[in-house]
Amino acid sequence: MNEREEDAGLAQTPGYKYADSVDGQLFVAGQVPLDPAGDIIGLGDPAAQATACLDNLRTLLEVHGFAVGDVRSITVYVVGERKDLLQAWSAVTDWFRSPVPPATLLGARLLGHEHQLVEIDATVVRRAGLQASRQHS
Repeated sequence: MNEREEDAGLAQTPGYKYADSVDGQLFVAGQVPLDPAGDIIGLGDPAAQATACLDNLRTLLEVHGFAVGDVRSITVYVVGERKDLLQAWSAVTDWFRSPVPPATLLGARLLGHEHQLVEIDATVVRRAGLQASRQHS
């Protein structure tokens, strides 16, 4: 089901697709801070986990022929206190190296994987008639 994504270095998913591309839009599952073996990256570190989520998102975008510039909005879920949200947000702003797309930063009580502190969801739409700029090449 996710052979292309796994070949690109993303971890296996438990029974769901990573993404579905329809008419220039990419519907993505929330990206989690897992390495290719399925282990959490950045234990106890919201900034490292946010970066890992975004790196996995970039891989997913590339697999499906999209670019970081096609990300139209993001939602960042963070388990912990306000300081944890701020650490994750700092990593997000550093990662984009330009204005962050419209974003929502939410505190969460619990996420799907043991020791997971961050998950990032994205709305991805290719600009009609324009070649999206490649970032983070």
